[in-house]
Amino acid sequence: MQLGDSTVLVCDCAGTMPLDGAAIAKACGAESCAVSRMLCREQIGKVATAARASDRLVIACTQEGAAFFEAIEEAGLDVAPKLVNIRENAGWSEEAGRATPKIAALLQEATLKAPDVPTVEMPSSGICLVYGAGQVALDAARQLDGRMTVSLLLTDMQDLMPLGVMDLMTATGRIAAAKGHLGDFEINVDSYAPLNPASRDALSFGRATNGAAAKCDVILDLSGRAPLFPTPERRDGYLRADPADPVAVQKAIFAASDLVGEFEKPRYVAFRSELCAHSRSRVTGCTRCLDVCPASAIQPDGESVAIDPYLCGGCGSCNSVCPTQAASYAYPADRFLAERTRTLLSTYLGQGGKRPVLVVHASEHGGGLIDAMARFGKGLPARAIPFAVHETTQINAEFLMTAFAFGAERIVLLVGDKRRAEIDGLAQQAGLAEAILTGLGYDSGLVEVLVTDDPDTLETALWDARKPKRAVTAAASFLPQPEKRTNMRLATDHLRKSAPDPSDHVSLPPGSAFGRLRIDADNCTLCLSCVGACPTNALTDNPDKPQLGFQESACIQCGLCKNTCPEKVIALEPRYRFGEGANEREIVKEEDPFECISCGKPFAAKSTIEKMIATLGGKHWMFQGAGADRLKMCEDCRVEAVFNDEPHLAAGGRPMPRTTDDYLAARDRGEEDLD
Repeated sequence: MQLGDSTVLVCDCAGTMPLDGAAIAKACGAESCAVSRMLCREQIGKVATAARASDRLVIACTQEGAAFFEAIEEAGLDVAPKLVNIRENAGWSEEAGRATPKIAALLQEATLKAPDVPTVEMPSSGICLVYGAGQVALDAARQLDGRMTVSLLLTDMQDLMPLGVMDLMTATGRIAAAKGHLGDFEINVDSYAPLNPASRDALSFGRATNGAAAKCDVILDLSGRAPLFPTPERRDGYLRADPADPVAVQKAIFAASDLVGEFEKPRYVAFRSELCAHSRSRVTGCTRCLDVCPASAIQPDGESVAIDPYLCGGCGSCNSVCPTQAASYAYPADRFLAERTRTLLSTYLGQGGKRPVLVVHASEHGGGLIDAMARFGKGLPARAIPFAVHETTQINAEFLMTAFAFGAERIVLLVGDKRRAEIDGLAQQAGLAEAILTGLGYDSGLVEVLVTDDPDTLETALWDARKPKRAVTAAASFLPQPEKRTNMRLATDHLRKSAPDPSDHVSLPPGSAFGRLRIDADNCTLCLSCVGACPTNALTDNPDKPQLGFQESACIQCGLCKNTCPEKVIALEPRYRFGEGANEREIVKEEDPFECISCGKPFAAKSTIEKMIATLGGKHWMFQGAGADRLKMCEDCRVEAVFNDEPHLAAGGRPMPRTTDDYLAARDRGEEDLD
C-alpha cells in the first residue's frame, strides 16, 4: 500500500487478525492494500522488494523486526524500515472487527517523519569502581578484571580471606559523596584505607583518612546501601544491584562490561536561557523546573538555570511545567507530538471512529502492559488509541488541551509504578487541564493519571463504557504551531466555542502558569521596577508618560514582579482568560508627570516624588530646606543646585597659564614672586 511517499506492508499474522485490505485502503485513502499472511517467513522476499522500490518503508509488525532488518541487509540495501504495531494495538482484541479506523490511524501516523534529535557524547576508557562488601564484591571485581580497569572499595570485609594474589587495587572506605556520569565520575571517600599487602590470617588495612578523592568511568554499586544518586536508574554509568540477588548482580556485571568505548545519548531537552524566568537582579521568580527534576540535572545559574545534558535522564518534567518554553523537550519536540495526535485523531474520526480514548504511555512500560492485555485478556478496545512517548512525564497541559481540541473524548496518562515519585509535574498539568475543562462546563475526569504495572487494572480502566454527558463534540483542524502557548490558545478557543458553559475565564490551581495580577493602584508609585523584572513583557511602560500596562496572555505567574515590587502592592491570581481579551493591553495605572520646579521639565511620576518627599523630607539634614527642594528637580537641575548652594564645592575660575616670556618679563621688572 502506498501512503504518500511511504510504502506500507501489512500482515495479518497467519490469519490471527481479521484484516480487510480493501477497507484499510479506503480508510487510509490508498488505491489498494495487499494483506500478507506470513511476511516474516515465507513471504519475507516482499520486504526486500519493497525496500528496493522505496527508501521510506513502513512494516506493520514489531515482533519480527530483526528478521526484516536482516532481509534488507542481505539484499545489500541501506534502508531502515519503520515498524508499527497493529497486532497488539488493534488486531488482537475482542473488538478487532471494529478496529479498521484505528488501524488506519496507526498506519498514517507511522508515515510521519520524526525530526532529528541532537546527541551528547560520553567516552569511557573502562575504569570501573566496584563498591560493596565481602566475597560478592570481590567476585564481581575479578570477573570484570581483564575487561576493565577495576578498583575494589570494600564497605565491609565480612568473611573475606586475605588475597593470595594482589591482582586488584583494593581498599576499604565509605563513599561520602559522588557526582558525574558515564566516563566522568568523581567520588569522595571517608575512612579510606588501602589494603595491607602483609595481611596474613585476616585482612588488614593502612591508616584511614577522610576526604580521599578519585575518578572513574563506571560505578558498580553492590553495597546494598542507599543509592549514591537520585533516580539511580537514570544515571548513565551507575549500576546498582542487591548483593543478595545473584541474578541481579550478574546482570549488573554484564552491563558494566559493555561500558567501554564511545557512547552517545539524546540531548533530551533544548534550553534557551534568554527565555528563562528564574531570576532577575538576584530576585528569584520561577522555580518550576528545579522543583520537579528528579535527577538534579537542573541548577540555578545566575538569572536563568543550567541543564546538564549528561545528567538529564529524559523524564521531560521540566518541559511539562516550563511556562516560557525555555526548557523544551527535544525527544521529540512538542510540535511533533501534536502533529502525531492530529494525524491519529483526524484519521480515526474521519473513518467513522467514535469516542476516541488516547492512551499516552512510555514505550517500554506501556507496550508490555498492552501486549499482556492482547495475549491474555480482552485487548485494547477499538476506541482506545495507544500513543507511545519516551516518558509520560513529558506531557504538559498544552498537549492535553490540543488533544481534546482534535477530538479526544478522554485521555489516560499511564505511568509505571517505579515512576510514582516523579509524577508531581504531570499531575499538576493534568489538574490544570481539568480545571479549564470543568470551568467550561465539560465533565470532570476526562484526564486520568493511571499509575500501575498491572495489565488487568489498565484493561478495566480502558473498557469502562461510561459515556461523559458533556464531552468535546467537534474536532478542530488547526495546524500545530512551534510555540506551545499558541497551541494552547488555539485549542482553548476551539473548546470554548462548543462548551456547555462558555465562560470568559476560569480559576486555576495555585502554581499554574496562566493568570493575571492584582495590583493595588492606589499605593503603586509607578516606580516600574516590576516592568524591568518581567521576563515576558506582560508588564509594560510608556516612554511618553508615567504608565503601567498589563497583558494577561503573556503572564506566566513567575512572581518576579511581586518579589521585586518595593511597595508590595502586587498579588498573583491564577486563572485562564479566553478570547482576544487576554491579548489586549490594559492600563493598570497612569498619571501626569511631575515637572521640575526649576526648569519645568517632566521627569518622574507625581506619586513617586510625593512618596520620596514623604519618606525623606524633614527626616535627615540632607533633605531639609534647599535639600528638600532638590527632590523636586530633574537630574540636571539637581546637580546644578548642589554646586550653587554649596560654595565650598565650587571650583572657582581657571588660572591663566604662565609662559617662559612671562617669567623673563617678571625678572626684568625685578619681581621675585612670579605668582
